[in-house]
Amino acid sequence: MSKIDHSLFSAQEGSEQAFGPCPKCSAKLGIRHGKSGAFIGCTQYPGCDYSKPLHEYENTEIKAIEGSSCPLCSSELVIKKGRYGLFIGCSDFPTCHYIDSQKHSEATKLTCPKCGKGRLAKRTNKFGKSFYACDNYPKCKYVLNLPPVEYPCPKCNWPLMQEKKGSSGQELLCPQKPCQYSMPKPELKNIN
Repeated sequence: MSKIDHSLFSAQEGSEQAFGPCPKCSAKLGIRHGKSGAFIGCTQYPGCDYSKPLHEYENTEIKAIEGSSCPLCSSELVIKKGRYGLFIGCSDFPTCHYIDSQKHSEATKLTCPKCGKGRLAKRTNKFGKSFYACDNYPKCKYVLNLPPVEYPCPKCNWPLMQEKKGSSGQELLCPQKPCQYSMPKPELKNIN
């Protein structure tokens, strides 16, 4: 006995009209599929290129930041809530698209071993996972997934190693793929 409601999967001809007419050409709007997922688009594509997100994510203003000004248009900045959480943006949206980047990287004191010019900085990807990258990007694309430690590899003499929590405690790993040397972490005075 199946507990699946098969009526959810059957397409009905009248369901496209639920989105209303296209504001550009008055044709039907329907669900379309692209490389970024589903969206609502005009059924007369490519003659009409109207599209909008399947789910509207309205940004709601929570609080104005008194005494602040947008660096692009000098309007007041506001705290908003969007699809990815709270952020600071311009109050003159959609005319001005300024968003304050709160993801400031935490720079370490370690020089990038690849280019020798930049510093390794802690960053966070869109999924919340931390990594360490050269702040001389895009000229240098050196990246580590684990925290760097200023300790030369005893096997290949690479100027730094990565700190990893292993089954027997803290370990140091060489980030060089040909080497991959691993050792128990010695007592160090300054890690970052």
